[in-house]
Amino acid sequence: MKIVIIEDEVFAARRLENMIKEIDPQIEVVAKFESVSESVAWLKSNAQPDLIFLDIQLEDDLSFAIFEQVQVRSKIIFTTAFDEYAIKAFKFNSIDYLLKPINNDELSNAIDKFRLWKAETAPVIDATMLRDLLRPQQTFRDRFMVSVGDKLKTINVADIAYFFSAAGITFVVMNSKTQYSLDFSLDNLREMLNPKEFFRVNRQYFVGLKSIDKVVVYPKSRLKLVLNPPTDTDLFVSIDKAPEFKQWFGGE
Repeated sequence: MKIVIIEDEVFAARRLENMIKEIDPQIEVVAKFESVSESVAWLKSNAQPDLIFLDIQLEDDLSFAIFEQVQVRSKIIFTTAFDEYAIKAFKFNSIDYLLKPINNDELSNAIDKFRLWKAETAPVIDATMLRDLLRPQQTFRDRFMVSVGDKLKTINVADIAYFFSAAGITFVVMNSKTQYSLDFSLDNLREMLNPKEFFRVNRQYFVGLKSIDKVVVYPKSRLKLVLNPPTDTDLFVSIDKAPEFKQWFGGE
């Protein structure tokens, strides 16, 4: 059996690989990837494995984006630490899943389930259907709690201009220019914010649509954002995210 592990946490990927080999030393892990872009490139140029262990949140996008760029015929076992709305969608599509932290019994059962399915022809994953299944059940945050001195207060998402990360700390900038620290990473925020209103433009910034004052096009299709309130440094959209940002910004 040949498998691929797609997981953006190196320790989690290594732990999963070790657990799989303990269950069956003959299983071969042919590749491990941390991002959608790496996974798509490999899947397009290599024979697809028997089985893929696929994390939902990767370093550059949700893993559903893989299925939009390449036909995946391998069996899929999703790994997730997030809400059951996703699990319901995966079960509907006869896709197995493992909740993090993964334990040995559940992993062994999932592999046994794969062996029973092995003779069947795997369907092409329909990413559009998965997204449609997720959307009606997904809810987004409308407020956050922040610390102000020795007190706590709530802030409304509608009043937030953008989020950014610096020195390992996430900050939220309000339309009023007030700034607070937040107890969530930018990766966590991806599941909490309405994707129609907020976009992760690079590793450091999650921007609100209403905060974008101007988009400046530079050579080689580089995009510079001018926000209100302004950022301390020039803000550019990551090159790999530029096409998706244009679609988002244009309302497509």
